[in-house]
Amino acid sequence: MVEALRSTWALFLGLGLIMLGNGLQGSLVSIRAQFEVFDNTTTGLIMGGYFFGFFLGSIIVPKLVGRVGHVRVFGALASLSSLVILVFPIFVEPWVWVLMRVITGLSYAGLYIVVESWLNDRAGNENRGQLLAIYMLVSSLGMGAGPLLLNIHSPADFQLFTLVSALVSLAVIPVLVSAAKTPDFSAPSTISLKKLYRISPLGLIGMLLVGLGAGAMMGMGPVYVYQFGLTVADASYFMSGIFVGVFVMTWPLGHFSDRFDRRTVIATVSIISAGIAFACMFIPGDMSILVLLSGLVVGGFLFPLYSMCIAHTNDFLEPNQMVAASATLVMANGLGAMLGPSLTGYAMDLFGPPGFFLTVAASAGLIAAFAFWRMTRRTAVPIGEQGHFVPMTTSAMGVALNPEAEYEEYGFSVLEDQDATNDPERADDSDRFDPVIEIDEDHDPLIDKPPPTP
Repeated sequence: MVEALRSTWALFLGLGLIMLGNGLQGSLVSIRAQFEVFDNTTTGLIMGGYFFGFFLGSIIVPKLVGRVGHVRVFGALASLSSLVILVFPIFVEPWVWVLMRVITGLSYAGLYIVVESWLNDRAGNENRGQLLAIYMLVSSLGMGAGPLLLNIHSPADFQLFTLVSALVSLAVIPVLVSAAKTPDFSAPSTISLKKLYRISPLGLIGMLLVGLGAGAMMGMGPVYVYQFGLTVADASYFMSGIFVGVFVMTWPLGHFSDRFDRRTVIATVSIISAGIAFACMFIPGDMSILVLLSGLVVGGFLFPLYSMCIAHTNDFLEPNQMVAASATLVMANGLGAMLGPSLTGYAMDLFGPPGFFLTVAASAGLIAAFAFWRMTRRTAVPIGEQGHFVPMTTSAMGVALNPEAEYEEYGFSVLEDQDATNDPERADDSDRFDPVIEIDEDHDPLIDKPPPTP
């Protein structure tokens, strides 16, 4: 790991600064919306704008990088995100804030993709897992520490917005200075949602619902704490606690998912998350400590389901199919995250602060229900044939760091029909992912043995 860190420390430093700025700006905007007396539905739309922009960025930016290069794209998006955050305290209009959040999400998606593609270029089979572990550590520390910066100055003023701008601008220096070599790059291949559902229904639906719950917590968490009657400082502790819980719980839960039927673990963890979130709806007003702990506990159980759903889907794939499938799963997660803040804001307008945990509990409960239903539809993958759990990033490019998958220089390698070409220069999009084995409703050849010959 020391050798891996030695060659990539500048990239990770830049990534850490980007994550720090991102962790601060999300909490800052939601709290400032409370100071401006926006209703919860409006605030939810504003916060959901980030995830819509992130979804767009995951599609647009890889194509843009392929046309004009990493350095230009990274510099342009860093400048754009640094500028956009300064618009919030100047133009206090909901529609302006929604637009700025969309641009922010697009910019951050691009920044992650560029940094991750440089990391992929420096990763080999011998250190890919180490780089991914460092990536996840830096991400958790940055996103967890960012909300704590709310305590430096009042969100009612402009100073914290300026700090976010400075952090993103500062991140450009180590990234661009260290990136002497421009890596080979091609946009991630994906598969259709329909085809992915046929391969792993639980993986796809689970990712969509995890995105909904996680988007609710990330977008509306500070609003919930503030409307509960606590302080801005308490809101910062709540948001940081989410990432502390994720950091502590991800590996143990992932370990259990390797030792048992992964669907059972996903269902169990979802039930626990839903049960705790439902109980949090009834926290009495004089038990503020329970509010702060709720983010840590609920987040610690809910967020690891993201990587579990990817691992579950990978159990049905060959290594050279995993990255393309994971890229589609990340997009499904983004679709859910777009809806999370908006639905939560509407629920909070209807039911008050308890509406926050109502949305989170509903998303986790639906995952559990769907997992149990899927357990009645086909047999489990034998424990010895399950792949290893690997914590994953939220970017379509970051999934290529998965040491369980195969990643090739010209993009994402996938199995194709015998008639399809393996030449990346001649293969069209329709042939980029076409599993050799088809699936029907009555017989699943990926799991079940072939029926006996009559």
